[in-house]
Parts: sequence; structure tokens; C-alpha cells
Amino acid sequence: MPTGRNQRADATRNRELLLAAAEEEFTEKGLDASVADIARRAGVAKGTIFRHFATKEDLIAAIVSGHFAALIAIAERLLTASDPGAALLQLLTETADNIRQNDLLFLQSITGNDSRVLALRDELHATITALVTKAQEAKAIRPDLTGTDVFALMCTPVHAVDFLPNPSPDSWKRYLAIIFDGFRPEGATALPVAAPDWG
Repeated sequence: MPTGRNQRADATRNRELLLAAAEEEFTEKGLDASVADIARRAGVAKGTIFRHFATKEDLIAAIVSGHFAALIAIAERLLTASDPGAALLQLLTETADNIRQNDLLFLQSITGNDSRVLALRDELHATITALVTKAQEAKAIRPDLTGTDVFALMCTPVHAVDFLPNPSPDSWKRYLAIIFDGFRPEGATALPVAAPDWG
């Protein structure tokens, strides 16, 4: 008979399998992805999904929350870097790559006002703002840039590539470099409107 520890390990493994399978299904089929297809891909019974997630929306929110949590961990790690400017560029690089690989934008748009997702989004924004402040103190980026500006631009390299007819797998890095050059204080001109309010 499995012990409580083994049962917990099995439950954790099943949850991870479900999240990975669900993300693949949603990426391939959008909201038309069925619970049955997700269960089949994960190699578990359909009922296993509902033991972990009451609705399809809960499942999507869990996927998005996992990605936000991973990005928060990256940002928190980079807060201790000795070069805040390089750390901010590294954050944008890892974030754009995560979005590109996992279609986070599509999934996030579906979660709407899920409180768990919004709380993690706000935590990521706060951590990015702290990293922006450190980079400004080091004079690595322009003083009028805000954490909200950076948060809003995180997805831009991935969006930009969507307009190209035949982008290479690394095309997004070109646009990230252009964006980050706009962060630098050298040659910066006054921004035409005030920074947006995150609240």
C-alpha cells in the first residue's frame, strides 16, 4: 500500500504532467483543447484532471501562474547581480524567451481577472521595478524609465517577430537589442507623455 509520502509524490507528478500536457494542447488547439485530450496526452485518467482542477479556467490559471512564478524567481535572483544594467537585460532576454517558447501571452489573455494570476503579475511588476531602480542608481538606464515601462515592453520582441514573413528562431533578439538601446541614457530625449500608472 502506498505511503502518504508516495501518494503526495504521485499527486505532484500527476499535476506536473497535467500542466505540461495542458499547455501543449492549448498551444496547439486553443480553447478547443478538450479535457479528454489533455488527460490522454498526460497519460492519466480524465477524472484525475478534475481532482486537481475544478474547471478548464483553473487549469489555464495554474499554467500562467507557474510561468509568472518562474519569471519572479529569475527577477529576484538578478536583483543580487553586481551589474544591474546587465541584469535587467538578462531578465528581458529570459522573459522574452519564456514567452516565445510557451505562448504565455495567449494563455494569459484567457485568465482574465483570476486573482492568483493578478497577484503574481503584480509581484513580478514590483520585482522588475526594484531591478529598474537599481539599474538607474548605477546609471545604466535612463532616469525617466519606470518598472511599468519595462513590464509593458517585455513582450515586444516576440510581438515584433510576428510581423515578419520568415523570421529566424533568434530574430526576437535583434528587436530586444534595439529596445534595450532605447533604455540607455546616452542620447535619450524627453519622453512625450507621462509614465503609465500601474494601479
